[in-house]
Amino acid sequence: MTDLGGGGGAGSCARWRKSSRSTNVANCVELALGGAVAAVRDSKNPAGAVLLFPRPRWAAFLAGWR
Repeated sequence: MTDLGGGGGAGSCARWRKSSRSTNVANCVELALGGAVAAVRDSKNPAGAVLLFPRPRWAAFLAGWR
């Protein structure tokens, strides 16, 4: 499974993608998809906390917004 931790050592293997709705001023969100999880972090603080969601839960969350 891809390492999806925070910045520095952990998370360095993840391919993070910035949200198209993010701005340079606020609300900056990045997403990385691993085998069984989706990871979300604040792109202005890549070494900070990372939220991990099981892929089925992430898919349900996205379906609720469509």
